[in-house]
Amino acid sequence: MRYQISHLTSYTYSETVQFSYNEAHLTPKNIPGQVCDHAHLDIEPGVNNLNERVDFFDNVTHYFSILEPHNELNITANSQVTVIPTCPLDLEVSESAWRTDLEDIVGSSDEATILARQFILDSPSVAANEELYRYASDSFLDNRTILEAVTDLTRRIYNDFAYAPQSTSIATPLNKVLEERRGVCQDFAHVAIGCIRSMGFPARYISGYLETSPPPGKEKLIGVDASHAWFSVYSPLRGWVDFDPTNDMSPYDRHITVGWGRDYTDVTPLKGVIYGGGRHKLVVSVNVTRL
Repeated sequence: MRYQISHLTSYTYSETVQFSYNEAHLTPKNIPGQVCDHAHLDIEPGVNNLNERVDFFDNVTHYFSILEPHNELNITANSQVTVIPTCPLDLEVSESAWRTDLEDIVGSSDEATILARQFILDSPSVAANEELYRYASDSFLDNRTILEAVTDLTRRIYNDFAYAPQSTSIATPLNKVLEERRGVCQDFAHVAIGCIRSMGFPARYISGYLETSPPPGKEKLIGVDASHAWFSVYSPLRGWVDFDPTNDMSPYDRHITVGWGRDYTDVTPLKGVIYGGGRHKLVVSVNVTRL
C-alpha cells in the first residue's frame, strides 16, 4: 500500500512571539515493512536554521528556530510512504508460556534482547505500579504465551475504556486514566505499556498515523485522519510485535509508523520553547490518502 500524508500543525498566538526553538518528529521511519519514499517540511514563517538527525531511538528528528517576531506558526509535513502488509498475527505458533519468556529476557545475552530491556524501566509518563499489575494479571494467566496475554490485554482495554476526546491531556496522570477508564489512543497505549512493564516485559510507545474510512456511502473528508498511537511488546521468539488497543487489532497495512520511544514524551510530534506569545490556539489537521 502506498500513502500520501499531509500533517498540518497551526498555532495562532494572542501576543507576538519574539523567537522560538522547536523539535519535530513528523517524518515516517524506514523500517522492515515500511519505506518512506519522500518527506518534506514546510514551515511558515521561514526558519533561521533547520537541522535533521536521527535520535537515540532511530527516529528522524528535525530541529529549527525562528528568530523573527511572529503571531502564527504553520508547519506542514508532507510524505509518501509504502507499507508492505505483514502476515496476520498467528497465536497458534508454538511458543513458551510467558513466565518462561520472562526468564529468557532477564537472563539473555542476545544483543536484541539486551537493547529491549531498557523498555522495562519506568519512563516520564509511564511508571509500573500495583494498580497496573493487578489489571494486567487477569490477562497473564499461567498457561498463556506472552502474545496471547497481550492480545487479551489489548481487547480488555478496548472494551473497558471509553474513547473520549478532550477528557484527558498529555499531562493527565496514568493512574487517573486507569481509574476513570476514559481517554484517547495515547492514554490507552500508555496503560498497556504500564501493564506490560509491571509484569516485567519490555514495551514501547509508537507514534504514527492510521488510515481511516468514511461512513458507508460518504466521501472521505479532508483533515479527519489523525495522529495515532499504539504500542509494541518484545517477544524473545518474534521480536517486537505491535498492538493497537484503541481499535483492538494488530497493525497490518493501515498503520504508518513515525517514531517509537519509551512513551509519548520521546516522540512528541512537535514541541519547543517560545519567548512571548501569550495564549495560543492550536489546530491540527491530518490527511492520509491511499494512492
